[in-house]
Amino acid sequence: MAACRVCDLRVLVAIVCGLLTAVTLGLTTWMAVKILTDLKTSVSPTKTNQSVNRNNPISETPPSSGRPFKGDCRNGGTWQNGTCLCTEDWKGLRCTIINFCPNSTSGNFTFGNISVGRYGPSLETCGRDTHNAGSPRATRLCYLTEDGEIELQNATIADCNTNLETLGEQVCPMAHVIGNWKKLSDSSENAPTVSKQVLILTSNITNLEPQNITSATKVVGQIFNITTNDSAQAKIDAVTTVSQLLGAKEEVFKKAVAEDEQVFSTLVTQMETYSWSLGNNSVVNPNIAIQSFSLPPEDTGESTGVLFTVDKGASNSLVSGSTSVESNKDGVHPNKTTELQIWLNTPKSNATSYGFIVYQNSKLFQSKIFKSTSNDSIRVVSSTANNTGNKQNISVQMAFRQQYTKKKFQSYACVYWNTTKKDWDTDGCFKDVSRDKVLYCRCNHTTNFAVLLSFTEANYPGLNELTSVGCALSITGLILTIIFQIVTRKVRKTSVTWVLVSLCTSMLIFNLLFVNGIENKNKYENGTGDANKNEIKPEILPNKTCTAIAILLHYFLLAMFTWTGVSAVQLYFLLIRTMKPLPQRFTLYMSLIGWGVPAIMVAMTVGIIFSQDSSQWDLNYRQEEICWLALTKENEFKRSPLLWSVVLPVAIILTNNVVLYIIIIVKVVWKNDQNLTSTKKVSLLKKVFSTLSIAVIFGITWILGFVMLTHDGTFRDVLSYIFCIFNTTQGLQIFILYTVRTKIFQNEAAKMLKLLSSSADRVKLLPSKTRMRLRARMYNMLSSFPALNERFRLLEPAVVTEEMTLSESDQASISI
Repeated sequence: MAACRVCDLRVLVAIVCGLLTAVTLGLTTWMAVKILTDLKTSVSPTKTNQSVNRNNPISETPPSSGRPFKGDCRNGGTWQNGTCLCTEDWKGLRCTIINFCPNSTSGNFTFGNISVGRYGPSLETCGRDTHNAGSPRATRLCYLTEDGEIELQNATIADCNTNLETLGEQVCPMAHVIGNWKKLSDSSENAPTVSKQVLILTSNITNLEPQNITSATKVVGQIFNITTNDSAQAKIDAVTTVSQLLGAKEEVFKKAVAEDEQVFSTLVTQMETYSWSLGNNSVVNPNIAIQSFSLPPEDTGESTGVLFTVDKGASNSLVSGSTSVESNKDGVHPNKTTELQIWLNTPKSNATSYGFIVYQNSKLFQSKIFKSTSNDSIRVVSSTANNTGNKQNISVQMAFRQQYTKKKFQSYACVYWNTTKKDWDTDGCFKDVSRDKVLYCRCNHTTNFAVLLSFTEANYPGLNELTSVGCALSITGLILTIIFQIVTRKVRKTSVTWVLVSLCTSMLIFNLLFVNGIENKNKYENGTGDANKNEIKPEILPNKTCTAIAILLHYFLLAMFTWTGVSAVQLYFLLIRTMKPLPQRFTLYMSLIGWGVPAIMVAMTVGIIFSQDSSQWDLNYRQEEICWLALTKENEFKRSPLLWSVVLPVAIILTNNVVLYIIIIVKVVWKNDQNLTSTKKVSLLKKVFSTLSIAVIFGITWILGFVMLTHDGTFRDVLSYIFCIFNTTQGLQIFILYTVRTKIFQNEAAKMLKLLSSSADRVKLLPSKTRMRLRARMYNMLSSFPALNERFRLLEPAVVTEEMTLSESDQASISI
């Protein structure tokens, strides 16, 4: 009967361990499949709903009734501020209405899915022997008709023998010298063709290089500088090209601006001038919108207020109809659908035309003092009027809706783009009271405006304190464990000491660095001050110490997990292959693996990131507010160094540890012992402690971290606290299970307690004896001076000790 119970326990343990293994393997497989799926969808056109009729852009799955709720967003939509924010390809309350043109063909060209309002490149590209090798051979526009139907324009074919570098000379043969932006007239007959060619060559934004962006910007600038009437369509195409360029990768655009900053500054100025020339019309593209407004001749008065409004859409892209302009307004009046507003008030005697531009990001405005890596882009709005210059009697009011972010909003600054400094500035701009998540600004001049937001991480209540306490206990336990393992090594005569000490050392250094260095101290120096003061607070400050700490944290975390894997392998050799000795130079090889492999991985990670962007490699490696590996944007987690150099290696090590854990637990710890009879309860308790001890050394509780990656909401919040409790106290657990439970420690602790107890007893008696002796000696001394004896009579003790009596008799005999 006892044997059956032991057998049942072994089966139960095997089932539990098997579930742990299945969970670890399942999570690892799920992450790998998700990453591969994201990679596939990011490089190939989506083939969803290819057979959908364009005349009926409603998806085949009818949306559920009622308002959407969190988790009800479809087709990649995310829940933000109480609504579903859709991707460009979908719209509607739940992102169930199609907003793209499906795969199509035009002549000999094939096109993938094209979002409404965008030009899509053909899958066919120019040959290797042409000037534009790899560029699309044609492009096609997907647009909405006046009836709201999605249609496709005919394909426009590119010239593969003309590249961006030579197109500028076709617009103006004499304007190929850099910086020559003179007025053009007779030489503009090629402008429409060149503008269309540039649009085609920049339609595939994933393949754009810095030199492509610079060359396209030069050509577009020359087109905006043309003054003939037949260049209107060419300029509209040029705005579309600018919108496509603004969709290029951030790091690519930064390199382009760094190579020739003046080209981009000139382009901004020319588009401001162009924004006056559209009458009362607008040009709207996904990343840029331009709106003009002209005062009617019969409108007379001293001043007027013109209000420009951008309403929220289903996605982050600008769409036709999302902008509007009104006159005779007294200020900004945002409502729930307003994304941003700008009110411009100028004397009528000066201004007759007004121009407004909205940029969906700040790539054309590369700042040197404010370099944000937050997921939210900075929207820039431009308001200008003709014949006003930069006079101080102009009034500008702005309202920006605070964008959704997972971080906690801290402060903001109202800024404008200083063309002299080529950076953001606050001169002449002021902050007003913000309310209802709308940020209000006012300025006394016209230019390009923006709000720079500062955030702090939204922490769980009490989690920081819990982490600090757990790490402090672990640090104490690890120090005591290391000392105990080294001092008692000869007495214990064990070969596990070196592996356990190495594990505890890496864990100890990681905890010390985590507690004392994980926070970027520069953010506190920059984050203090008056929140109502309009000042630029850089979100990222150069801090080489923080980067060094991030590298050390990265290394010692990998070292810690590597040593858990080494511990698992060594325990497998000692307990499973008991009849075979350890391999020769086992300790040496394990040391090289435990300390060397993490160093190689960290060096490779830093080297790869540095080779991609040497100017800001540290900010691509670590996070902004804490000294830890960077997290990329939400849809680019697959590019994060945290994934490839931490999550995946740790997943592999934990999978190996769980497999060995099952083997050791089933075959050794819970193995049926036929000689076990009278000590069954004690043996069962030992088995439980042995199971826990091995689980702690193998780092099994870190599996909770992988579970957290796959969940969100309340369940993840609860797991965060459980994960914190188990893993911040891992060092304390090792101390209890591998030091406190040993006979040597218990015997030494008992001796120490007895010694402290006896010492405490002696300390308690010492004060009373000392006081009595001092008082007796003082009494004897005073007695020898009759004059003083009367004055200090109060010092005579009421109780006379044996020592005092002897002193008095001796003194009497001496006087006689």
